Amino acid sequence: QVQLVESGGGLVQAGASLRLSCVGSGRAYSRLAMGWIRQAPGKEREFVAAIGYYSGTNTYYSDSVKGRFTISRDGEKNTVYLQMTALKPEDTAIYYCAADQGLAAIQRRAAEYWGLGTQVTVSS
Repeated sequence: QVQLVESGGGLVQAGASLRLSCVGSGRAYSRLAMGWIRQAPGKEREFVAAIGYYSGTNTYYSDSVKGRFTISRDGEKNTVYLQMTALKPEDTAIYYCAADQGLAAIQRRAAEYWGLGTQVTVSS
């Protein structure tokens, strides 16, 4: 079993930056691809970013965040980060950490493991 715990959300003004963290635990964690999915009020879950289980390789982003968000992972700390810059009000959502054996499942929002989410609110 894999457990994921997110942190780092908050209320910021447009243009600000935030860094989300997701700490993973469990025997299989280090062999899983990781990613971030968000859900805004009244909308479906949206893929944000994903990274393969080798740090620094195979990163993917949605068009809406490309160039503003950066995903990374620290294997020693069992942590995945989402550095968010130039935040916009439309980035307001609950951000979920997700893990799966395959990157494609994360991109399809069908990951096997999920955290409980952290709220990000961007005011205009």
